[in-house]
Amino acid sequence: MTKLQKEDLEGILQRRRESRRDWIAVGMGSCGLAAGADAVFTALTEGARERGLEIDIRKTGCLGACHAEPLVEVCVDGVPKTLYGHVSAEWVDLILDSHVLLKRVVTRLAVPEIAERLTSCNDRDEPDPGRQYKIVTRNCGAIDPESLEEYIASGGYQALRRCLSDLSPDEVIQEVETSGLRGRGGAGFPTGLKWRLTREAEGAEKFVVCNGDEGDPGAYMDRSVLEGDPFSVIEGMTIAAYAIGASEGFLYIRAEYPLAVARIEAAIRSAKLAGLLGRNILGSDFSLNLEVRLGAGAFVCGEETALIASIEGKRGTPRPRPPYPSVSGLWGGPTCINNVETLANLPPILAKGADWFRSIGTEKSPGTKVFALTGKVRRPGLVEIPMGTPLRTVVEEIGGGPLPGRRIKAVQTGGPSGGVIPAHLLDTPVTYEDLAELGSMMGSGGMIVMDDQDSIVDITRFYLGFCVEESCGKCAPCRIGGRQMLTILERLSEGRGTPEDLEQLRQISKTMKAASLCGLGKSAPNPVLSTLRYFPEEYERAISGAHTKA
Repeated sequence: MTKLQKEDLEGILQRRRESRRDWIAVGMGSCGLAAGADAVFTALTEGARERGLEIDIRKTGCLGACHAEPLVEVCVDGVPKTLYGHVSAEWVDLILDSHVLLKRVVTRLAVPEIAERLTSCNDRDEPDPGRQYKIVTRNCGAIDPESLEEYIASGGYQALRRCLSDLSPDEVIQEVETSGLRGRGGAGFPTGLKWRLTREAEGAEKFVVCNGDEGDPGAYMDRSVLEGDPFSVIEGMTIAAYAIGASEGFLYIRAEYPLAVARIEAAIRSAKLAGLLGRNILGSDFSLNLEVRLGAGAFVCGEETALIASIEGKRGTPRPRPPYPSVSGLWGGPTCINNVETLANLPPILAKGADWFRSIGTEKSPGTKVFALTGKVRRPGLVEIPMGTPLRTVVEEIGGGPLPGRRIKAVQTGGPSGGVIPAHLLDTPVTYEDLAELGSMMGSGGMIVMDDQDSIVDITRFYLGFCVEESCGKCAPCRIGGRQMLTILERLSEGRGTPEDLEQLRQISKTMKAASLCGLGKSAPNPVLSTLRYFPEEYERAISGAHTKA
């Protein structure tokens, strides 16, 4: 693709709107590929060629229904658009012959319960109650993640065009502030305020950084977005850089995400060739260079100052704050760090306006949140819901409820540092404030469901063990306190606990939360405190020696 000007974007968008060609899309994120989507794609391509069919066979990212992979979506004139699940190469001939040639849906392979619960902001401006609403994941499973033209045709780069043509950097920041967008990496800090602080900070060179160091057990939100819609993250970073006055940026991504890394690097190359990165973007005076940096898998590098140290080539350990990265970050320059989900929210916000975004969710928690729903549910996968949606809706309606013959015991949100929420509180709305009131947190978006077969003591021991293993060891409260608590939990898990152990857990937790250097140590006690609060009877059984491992 040659270098684009602002008027070229509208031309691509219009041409795609006028195109009515039939298509078949195969989900080829990590989950789809692990389930055999590569063989399905090859069989579809060869089968269509053998039949002389003029139909697009597309690769897409993850639609979110990971439990039903490989997923194949078919859109043919004269037949309802249909989503097929658990497709193997052996079923390809049936789909091509029945659905494409004879115009008959293969009902035994169709999964309407998934498609019916999805609404995209590309299709509707408002969510339907009880359904998913895709803003961040609007293109995941809908476009070829390696095609810049498909991204533009879906509305991509309209937001950047608006920013560069119609808005000053301060006006862009004001729009984001008005939207109420809060950081989706866990802390929920107002994104617009972070940008303003970085823009106003003194420094000859400023930087923008994408935090893609996703390390929570069971979490894969950022990976799915990077794999399924990399251009959205790049456009979001470009808008952020324009707003804060940066000309250099870095995407810090876990090396364990090879497909995400490959697709983001391909997207950067395509954007550079099209003049959407590099010098004088879209014919403006604004320039930006982006580079990828790989993380070695240290959970603590999700913390901003540890991430900065890693990019600089140092050991990834946190440092005391202030100064905050917005004042002194990469190589001492003002640095704005946003996570993948935060950045992917920006193009729709700047294209549709702050008022549109604020109309979704709640007053204090506007917009949507992406969760990796895993654990003891029938339909695990990636979900995106409006803020304020009850946990019960996510677990029982979207997730399909418990496995046959089982009962939901609890839901853990916020990753290994989040709290454990008992089943009787599942009507709690998903907002930053409501989850914090229960002793949990939003976190980056992990949501793990437990049923009546799970031992709360063992689960708590597992989460704390993860935090102890991932502690950088720099500060004593986290290094020593975490290990002390883990020793106590191991004793309780084996039925050798004492009543004094429970008070010790509370006291050490209090010290860690107050004195640890970074968020890992401050939040590591959350699973301990929340389970002591909601499941005291399980700890009492552990003390009496009646505890049985799950």
